[in-house]
Amino acid sequence: MDSEAEEIRPRDREDRPGGLLYLDPEIPTVVVPDLHARMELVLAVLSSKDEQGVAAVDRLAAGRLQLLCLGDGFHAEGRAAVRWQAALEEFKGGYRKHIHMDEEMRESLGVMEMVMALKRQFPNHFHFLKGNHENIANEQGGGNYPFLKFANEGLMVRIYMEHFYGEEILNSYAEFEKSFPILAVGGNFLASHAEPAWFIPKHELIEYRRLPQVVYGLTWTDNGEAEPGSVQQMLEHYLGPEAAMAAYHFGGHRPVHGSYNLRSDERYVQIHDPDRYVVAVLPAGGQIDLDRDIRELDREAFRELIDE
Repeated sequence: MDSEAEEIRPRDREDRPGGLLYLDPEIPTVVVPDLHARMELVLAVLSSKDEQGVAAVDRLAAGRLQLLCLGDGFHAEGRAAVRWQAALEEFKGGYRKHIHMDEEMRESLGVMEMVMALKRQFPNHFHFLKGNHENIANEQGGGNYPFLKFANEGLMVRIYMEHFYGEEILNSYAEFEKSFPILAVGGNFLASHAEPAWFIPKHELIEYRRLPQVVYGLTWTDNGEAEPGSVQQMLEHYLGPEAAMAAYHFGGHRPVHGSYNLRSDERYVQIHDPDRYVVAVLPAGGQIDLDRDIRELDREAFRELIDE
């Protein structure tokens, strides 16, 4: 992550890759919403085929496709609500028993091991943006906030990591999370984990490591929280006024039911359906057609494969 090319991630004043990611405008992009410990979603994306029957992983290897994940690798959500409650009792018992938490961590760490492997294998064509769940230390600061939803997930994960893996691995992994970019710029779209809470200019994106409000503003925004006009301002700033007229800003973070949901004068597109494998397959040039380019992938075969 520290050696990403300058043309892909402009460097900050301390010569570190900044929070701004430039995608290759000459090849299509598959935008993958929140993973939330769904290893089978990663497999479904890699195995999906184009009109010629070529798998995405083969196009990725040939440099003819790029994958962009919108973050939130950790924490299975509603599908694991019962497991989280059982794991909470294990947590209260000091993890003397931990079978349910083991299963959660197998999935969460398994997804992120996939992310690491893909980034190493395809450094210029596989990218992962930071989401609000990229906070293994459950810290408050640097744009991060502690997390809980179905149990006390953030604290439970931190204590599990300290207990079974140790402080060194926990701290190293926390630094890895902070190395992810937070805004991607394509030829005809933008993407971030959450809706931009306000207009964030390029120089602030590049210096995001010392600007916690920038991290917060692209990873935590609730529906209705964004300042009016922020999406349009972002599109015009990063793509230019003319291109912005037909462009979209894609995000996940807040669940939707169905293929997608539109916000901010129908320029911000939410694609995170926790119960389906919905992705956006965006062309390298020309007009994005949401009904054509947002697709649902098959899920049953990959769920069974992971279970095995």
